[in-house]
Order: sequence, then structure tokens, then C-alpha cells
Amino acid sequence: MYIDMDYRSLNHAGEELCGDKVEMVLTEHSHILILADGMGSGVKANILASLTSRILATMFREGAAIDECLSTILATLPICQERHVAYCTFTVLQVNDDNSAYLVEYDNPDTILIRKGEITELERTKRTIEGKEIQEARFTVQDGDVYVIMSDGCLYASSGLKLNMNWDRNRLAKIAKTSSRISPYSKRIAFDIVQACDDQYWGQPGDDTTAAVMRISAPHTLKLFTGPPVHKEDDEAVVRYLMQDDENGEDCTRIVCGGTSAKIVSRILNKPIEPVKQDPHPEIPPYDSIAGIDLVTEGVLTLNKVIDLLKPCVLGKSLDELFFDELDQDNGAALIATALFEDCSHLELLIGQAINEAYENPEISTDLATRIHLTQELIDTAKALGKTVSVKYY
Repeated sequence: MYIDMDYRSLNHAGEELCGDKVEMVLTEHSHILILADGMGSGVKANILASLTSRILATMFREGAAIDECLSTILATLPICQERHVAYCTFTVLQVNDDNSAYLVEYDNPDTILIRKGEITELERTKRTIEGKEIQEARFTVQDGDVYVIMSDGCLYASSGLKLNMNWDRNRLAKIAKTSSRISPYSKRIAFDIVQACDDQYWGQPGDDTTAAVMRISAPHTLKLFTGPPVHKEDDEAVVRYLMQDDENGEDCTRIVCGGTSAKIVSRILNKPIEPVKQDPHPEIPPYDSIAGIDLVTEGVLTLNKVIDLLKPCVLGKSLDELFFDELDQDNGAALIATALFEDCSHLELLIGQAINEAYENPEISTDLATRIHLTQELIDTAKALGKTVSVKYY
């Protein structure tokens, strides 16, 4: 399975530090998602959550049992001088390479599971460790599963001091369900949930608010062909490879970037390039279609825009509604960015290295070196998004 993890947090209004802390850990044989919520807010909560999450990450990475982890946490956390207690809630979700999973929850809201598009409850058992009650679940993950871990800032979102009686875990689960149907990608699901909470807070969160999401899916490959091959006799080889299924015999998403590349595909497949009705964009050339190809776009300008669209993710910036609005636009760059961002685990780039005759126009400042530089940026972007990237040059 392909495992995709991400999260979004809101700080308590007026605080510079978040009292929630998320750790995403990759080991040789597992993926681990951890959310710790420190008591209170601000610096003290941040210290408690940071210590707890790091202890859990380190010990789970080394294969420690939750009993030992909790004992270590209780012995390590500093005592709050005001409340005279060291307290930090947490949730840990570990998924192994054999698709077995372990969930442990200590005083955090119950993890939400969306399975086969529906809200599903995991069967949990309770036990006590050193006077602390935890919930555990052991199960097998399935293709399409979406797991949402939350801090209680999500659960009790409301404006002012008045509790919103219409806001509860079930409402959050419905938001996760809708979001996962529209866009099954962890970053967007986490954004939608926390944005809904922020709306309930009227933009002034009364508590640190975090949603961490893990999505399970079968691997999916995106093949992108751009640039004509050096040798014309390789045209058929690159198109034949483009049309092949992935190594597991599964269908791929196929995108062709560049007018010359599109003509090669059209000629080899004996399929015409058809215009697609769309609203004109002032900066991005229109896209076309070829039967059997998912998307056909212009080359350099479109790929440049793809990289610009995804740059906030690469730079680790906090994503906002504008980012997702641009991603949802009907233009070639947005469609490629969405396919790369949300719909694939593997990217295969098929790059032709011939100097494109279409670029002899001096008004277009593009040559082979520019194209190679641009595709390298695309490679770096895809890797920053956690995709597995391979490149074939022709």
C-alpha cells in the first residue's frame, strides 16, 4: 500500500507556539503517525507535547511497547507549577508493511476512520497502565482507508465561551467523509477539517486545534512525457512505454506536455489531437485531448506554472484556501498539479532531449537546457511531496 500522511494545526488565539505536536515517522517496515496535546496552551503546552511526541517517536521506532512508552513519559514530563501535574494526551497510529496496524489513544478524541467511503468504528479495548486508562485497537488496513487523529480543539470548536451543541465528533467525521470523496489526499483532508473548526471559532481558536490524517491507497503511477526524443526512430518506443500499464499491471495516468510531443503521440497512436472546451486563462495555454491520454498540454509555460502552484508545499508553507482554489481551476497546470499532488504515488518522467524546433522563435526564451532544468525542478517538487520518481531520457 501507499501511505500518505500530513496534518494542519491552529494555535490558540494569541499564542505564538502550538500546544499540539505531530510526528510522522518512517521506519524500515512501518509508518507511524503521532499526535500529542499538551495541557493548556502556549510555551508550557508546547514543551509537554514536544517531549511526549519525541519520546513516543523514538521508542516506537525502536519497537518499544506502549507500557514502556507511557512509563517513560510519566517519568520525564515536567510538573506544571500551576496545576501540579504533568499531563499530555496522545494518539499513535502505526501501520506496518504487512498492512497490520496498531492504534493507541490516551485521552484524545477517538480516531475517525473512513472506510469504503463510509464512517466506520474500530473495535477498541481499554486497559490501565500505571493508573492511566488507554484505548487500543489492532486491525488490518484496507485500500482507501482514511484515518483522522484530532486534538480536542477540533472536538470543542465554538465561538466565545458558548459550547456549540451541534458540533461533535460525528460532524467532524462527516466533514472527513466528504473531503475524502472530493480529494483523497491527507493534506487537503486535514486542511478541510481544521478550516471547518476555524470557522466555528470565528477565526479566534479557543484551543490549539490539530487534525492529522493518514491515507492508505494502492500505488498509482503518473507517466508524463515531454520533449521530442533525440532520434526520431525512438518516437514509437517512448509512446509504447507511455501506453504500458505499471509494473503491477495496473493502469496509469498519462499526461503529454508540449505541442511537438503531442504530435508524436498523435501520429504513433493514429489518434487526432482534439480541442477541449474550457475557460481561457491569461497565463496558461489551453489543453487538448488525445484518445487514450488523460491530459495533453503545452509544455514549458504550463510546467512552469505547475511548479509555481506546488511551491508552497515544497517550501513547507501553511496552505490556505487560495492554494486549493487555484488547484481546482480548469486549466492544464492545475490539472497536472492536482494529478501530482493528490492522485499518484509514483511519477515516471519520459524526457526527450532533442532541441525542439518550435523554440527557434527568439521570442520564446527556451532551449534544451531550460527544459532539462524545468524537469529537474519537477523531479525535486515530486520528491518533496513524497512521490517515488523515476526518469527515462530519450
